[in-house]
Amino acid sequence: MTHSNNRQSEYPVEPLFLDRWSPRAFDGKSMPKEHLLTILDAAHWAPSASNLQPWRFVYAHKGSADWEKFVGLLMEGNQVWAKNASVLLFIISRSYSVSREGEKKPAPTHSFDAGAAWFSLAVQAHMLGYHAHGMAGIFKDKIVETLNVPEGYVVEAAVAIGTMTDKSTLPDNLAEREVPSNRLPLADVAFEGSFTGKAD
Repeated sequence: MTHSNNRQSEYPVEPLFLDRWSPRAFDGKSMPKEHLLTILDAAHWAPSASNLQPWRFVYAHKGSADWEKFVGLLMEGNQVWAKNASVLLFIISRSYSVSREGEKKPAPTHSFDAGAAWFSLAVQAHMLGYHAHGMAGIFKDKIVETLNVPEGYVVEAAVAIGTMTDKSTLPDNLAEREVPSNRLPLADVAFEGSFTGKAD
C-alpha cells in the first residue's frame, strides 16, 4: 500500500499517482512559455494506435489576446475558477487515418489515444509543480467554429493548468469540494476472466 496526499492505494503504486489531482484553486500567475511547451512535448510522446498521434492542442496563456475568448468557450460553472489558471487548452483529436493511397478511414481509437496524451500532459505538469484540471463542461460547437477546427476532428475536452493556491479563493460550494478524491475499490473495476461487476 502507498499513502500520500491523504490517499491510500491498495497496492504499492508510485506516489505520483496519488499526488496528482485536479484542483480548481489557481493563483492566476503567468506560466513561462517553455514550461507549457515542455508539458505539451511530454503529451505528444503518448502512445497511440499505429503511431497515428491523433491529438492536437490549441492553447492560450493568461493575459494573451486570446484569453477571454478561451474562457468564454467554457461553461459558466467552469469559467468561475478556470479564469484564474495560467493556461487554458483544448484537446482535439483526428477521427480518421489516411492510407498510403490517400483514402480516409475511421480511426476508432482516436479518443482513447487523446486520453493517453491528456494523462501524459497532467503528469508532466505535476512534475513541473503545476496542476492540470480536465473539463467536459465546454461548448463544443462554439469551439469548432471559434478555433477553426477542421472537419473530421473532434473536440474532446478542455484543460486548465496552473499553480495551486488556497481554496479560500473559491466560492464556498467549490471550496468544500477542493480535496483530492478517492477511487472505487480495485475489485469494483478490475475483473479476471469476464465482466463480473455491477452494471449500475
